[in-house]
Amino acid sequence: MRNRKSALFALCLLPLAALAQDGPPGGMATAVEVFTVAAQPLDNTLGSVGTLIAEDAVVIRPELAGLIAKMHVQDGARVKAGQALFSLESQLLYAEHQEAIANLERSRRGYKRAEELVAKQLLARSEFDQAKADLGVDKARADSAAIRLAKTTIKAPFDGVIGLQQVSLGDYVQPGQALTNLVRLDPMRVDFQVPESALGKLNAGLPVRVRVDAFPERAFAGKVIAIDPQINPATRSVLVRASVGNADNALLPGLFARVELVLAQRANALLVPERALWPIGAQVFVFRVVDGKAQQVQVRVGERLPGQVEIRSGLSAGDVIVTAGQPKLYDGAAVAIAGGDAQPAPTK
Repeated sequence: MRNRKSALFALCLLPLAALAQDGPPGGMATAVEVFTVAAQPLDNTLGSVGTLIAEDAVVIRPELAGLIAKMHVQDGARVKAGQALFSLESQLLYAEHQEAIANLERSRRGYKRAEELVAKQLLARSEFDQAKADLGVDKARADSAAIRLAKTTIKAPFDGVIGLQQVSLGDYVQPGQALTNLVRLDPMRVDFQVPESALGKLNAGLPVRVRVDAFPERAFAGKVIAIDPQINPATRSVLVRASVGNADNALLPGLFARVELVLAQRANALLVPERALWPIGAQVFVFRVVDGKAQQVQVRVGERLPGQVEIRSGLSAGDVIVTAGQPKLYDGAAVAIAGGDAQPAPTK
């Protein structure tokens, strides 16, 4: 009885074995979807996060006490280096400057007369030295008065954007009091951490792409400008600084940024859909379509992207590979393309 049951079980398995060997019944080709392999640029990137900081940012403060006599710009205005921002009341300092200039002119005339008289030996040498010293003192006083008068006009130290002003017209301000802030928004900088394992690939000039939540569809281009000369022992990483273009002032200091550091660029990488891979144990295969037949090809994978994977070896540009229908395939199986973006490649 046991032998009869075993025989019947073996007979039932024969059609299944035949089906597994020959594919669909009746010699029909297996329907598959395919993809044509093409060479395309690929960046080897490393992701990190950081915070945007301004190229330059200062708080505008007066060096002298006085009344705000004029406010030359509005909140949020773009200004050029040297442009006047605030003017303090300057009448008293102007008068002091004029007095200093008058004293300087008098000292110059006195020194000139003393120089002529001492040449004719009509003036003692000590009196000539005194005239010369008076001239030097009056010149220093005139210079000092001119500097103090100039400081009543507070100017922008660099090109940038004015922040919110913290004083009003007619306010009396003290030296060092905050009036407003000035920020240079183009270019911006971003500091981010890179693992020490990537240190050998780092150098100034590497391209970066920066994305922020405020503009999710945009990638802001930049480049590495500096690498910290020491490793952080707590994080085993190095601090990297990049400069990022911001011509339209879309980026602002303090924004959280996601950074893609491009460590290397390959012009002719082969990217295929991830679903085309057919792993068997530790090895990875794909099915290549040649002359209507499936060829099982072992490949070596490289970089992985969302939904895609780089093929380092095993395929060439122009190869047609299967992306759907692999479970029914074996090496040499007949295939019929039911979808995808290609036709079978010529016989190799």
